[in-house]
Amino acid sequence: MHLPELPLSTPSLLFPAISLLMLAYTNRFLTLANVVRGLHANWQSTQEPMLLKQIQNLRRRIRIIKHMQTLGVLSLMFCVVSMTFLFFSHQTGGQITFGISLLLMLGSLAFTLVEIQMSGTALDLQLRDVKCREE
Repeated sequence: MHLPELPLSTPSLLFPAISLLMLAYTNRFLTLANVVRGLHANWQSTQEPMLLKQIQNLRRRIRIIKHMQTLGVLSLMFCVVSMTFLFFSHQTGGQITFGISLLLMLGSLAFTLVEIQMSGTALDLQLRDVKCREE
């Protein structure tokens, strides 16, 4: 099977997208790190079980964000390797590494979807706790 020629400009289209995703991932990570610090300080003084559940949820979410970031960085690296192959007229190598780059980006986005769902669940837990205290 012969694949159509992949121009050098195609992998370069991923650069802005990957850069913006990495910035968003880093912002999520830093925000969660600050929330964890605040919850940890609060938990040390109150020992409230709900806070411990929230901290455990945040720990899992931070682990997922680290996977998101890792796959995003690997995607960018394979994209660069693909462009290098294409620059030196090695179509097959460029196509294979670009395909790997796309799969890594897909994995990163899948982890993002999981983390977003966990974030919604965490907020729901918080709101449920507030509702229980009102009643």
